[in-house]
Amino acid sequence: MKHPNFYLFLIFILLAACTKKKSLEDDFSISDDSLSIYLELANKYNLSLSEKEIYNQKALEVILDQPNDSLHRVNLFKVANRYYNMGSWNKYKKTVHLVLDEAIVKKDSAAISKAYDYLGDYYRKQSIADSAFIYYFKSEKIYSLRNDIKRLSQVKLNKASLQFSEGDYYGAEKNVFSALRTNKNKDSGILYEAYNLLGVLYNEMGEYDKSLEFHQKAIKAIDPKVIPIEFQSKATSLNNIGAVYLNKKDYENAEAAFNNGLSQINLKSQKPSLYAMLLDNYAFAQFKLQKNQNLPELYYDALKIRDSLNLTAGIIVSKLHLSEYYVAQNENTKGIVLLKEALKTARSSKNERNVLVALKQLSVLEPKKAVSYSKEYIRINDSLQKAERVIGDKFTRIEYETDQVINENEALNLQNRTLFYIFTVLCLIGLFFYVYKTQQIRNRELVFKQQQQLANESIYNLMIQQQNQIEAIRIKEKKRVAQELHDGVLSRMFGLRMSLDSLNSMNDEQAAKQRDIYLQELKVIEQDIREISHDLNKEKSELINNFVAILDKLFEDQKRNFQSHLVVKIDRKIKWELVDNAKKINVYRIIQEALQNCNKYAKATEIKVVIKAFEDHLYVIISDNGVGFKVNQAKKGIGLQNIAYRTKECLGTLSIDSDVNGTVLEIVFPLYTQNE
Repeated sequence: MKHPNFYLFLIFILLAACTKKKSLEDDFSISDDSLSIYLELANKYNLSLSEKEIYNQKALEVILDQPNDSLHRVNLFKVANRYYNMGSWNKYKKTVHLVLDEAIVKKDSAAISKAYDYLGDYYRKQSIADSAFIYYFKSEKIYSLRNDIKRLSQVKLNKASLQFSEGDYYGAEKNVFSALRTNKNKDSGILYEAYNLLGVLYNEMGEYDKSLEFHQKAIKAIDPKVIPIEFQSKATSLNNIGAVYLNKKDYENAEAAFNNGLSQINLKSQKPSLYAMLLDNYAFAQFKLQKNQNLPELYYDALKIRDSLNLTAGIIVSKLHLSEYYVAQNENTKGIVLLKEALKTARSSKNERNVLVALKQLSVLEPKKAVSYSKEYIRINDSLQKAERVIGDKFTRIEYETDQVINENEALNLQNRTLFYIFTVLCLIGLFFYVYKTQQIRNRELVFKQQQQLANESIYNLMIQQQNQIEAIRIKEKKRVAQELHDGVLSRMFGLRMSLDSLNSMNDEQAAKQRDIYLQELKVIEQDIREISHDLNKEKSELINNFVAILDKLFEDQKRNFQSHLVVKIDRKIKWELVDNAKKINVYRIIQEALQNCNKYAKATEIKVVIKAFEDHLYVIISDNGVGFKVNQAKKGIGLQNIAYRTKECLGTLSIDSDVNGTVLEIVFPLYTQNE
């Protein structure tokens, strides 16, 4: 059984290492002045715990108003660091979970791994080794993937410290050397912690010379630029060296090491717990050297500090040392009282190793209860030995199970990625077919528009041809009228004028009869002029209504080529000369397509076409008594598509009403454009 003070020393060195790591995590500067001040005050050694908690809470409130970006998460880690150093474990855990949740939302792997690392520290402080190891292992995996050398080395050391505290010395040694191999940049902070832990490890294993070698290496690795002086790393190593000498029973070197540690500047104010440990150990070394002139005052000074800091393990060790001192002074009663107090505290804090020390000493001092003490000692000792035998397998199993969960998650992620890729490929194929079909539709629309253009040109040419024909007829008619006026009316009027002139000198009955004859002739000439005027008006009407003539030609073809009875009603008041050619062409094509559909599909015996104007809108209504069709279910053919397209071009509306009794198609659009 090692000296009981060693276990206190071990607990402290793990605490010191964690505290140092936390304080060195402030990697980034803070932009907000008030936040910087609050965080600085929360880390002041000379302020009370309550004051530091107030400042840290104010810093947290400022940070929570920031957006969830990388700087925001860095600042949350700073707050967590300070809660850790204060020992405010619930607030520390809450802050770490907050930053973990935000990091997961932002998929920030660096912050996620760091949060896992911090949670590992939390559960280690709570002596929940399984949870601590799981979080360290998760953190290690991400650090390894990110090739974050410094933090990967640190988390390996954290695992090693945890394994050592649980008695898995082989696993601890393996992880320390793994951390040293990973620490390719030779970071002095990592080197110090690794060498220090190896020194502690070999001391526990009884390899004292190797332990002293690594503790000396740890002291040489201390770099004030990396490890702040206030961490008192040298005092820690000197305490560890003294503990090795205690185990070697070299009390003089132990006393010198402890005394050297106590002489470090500002030790008591900066690290009061370490100061109390060194003071207690120094008193114990003097006790072993029988230098009792400062005893038991040194013991009580150390106990007082430990009481004020509520260091349970330290209080137990101080009382064990005092008990041993009083027994040596033959003051067994005081020794037994102190032993029982130490035993009670050790039981309540579940400090099994110090329970064993107290039971062993009580069995000697109280022979009557020796059997009872021995039974409890054997039971606890067997339990501890059994736990130490299986602890290595436990951590190996945790690594395996955690790795298995991670592998399952990776497999699930791989499956999800595969499904995503398949879905993406299918979407791309679908998009390709969509683009292909869209292009086909556009090509068909282009062909359709080209065909429409050709049809429009054909109709336009037809209208020009009709116009030319009418113009030729008009010229011919003008020539005929001119000839009639010249050869007929004018000649006759000239003859009558000459005859009437000859009658001016005559006033007999014969002259009166002759005048009546000439008057009748004038009436005939008047009628001839009226007929010529009528012919001219008819010509003008035909000229104006040439579009109607084109429609009439279409209707005549329909009547001539198909058996169905066609009824046409065209509003003759429509001023077609004010309607632009594009609309007239579309009207012609719509009627043509509608008649074709009636002839081809409707099996109609009667077709009606009505063209009328109402309130500056043109109504084209084509109806038949055919078989009809289901408007909503029928696939629109090219004919109906043409009609819809041309209606849209005219800014009009199309309605179709169809049943078994026939079909009514109605098109309405503005007759004249605004500038017409």
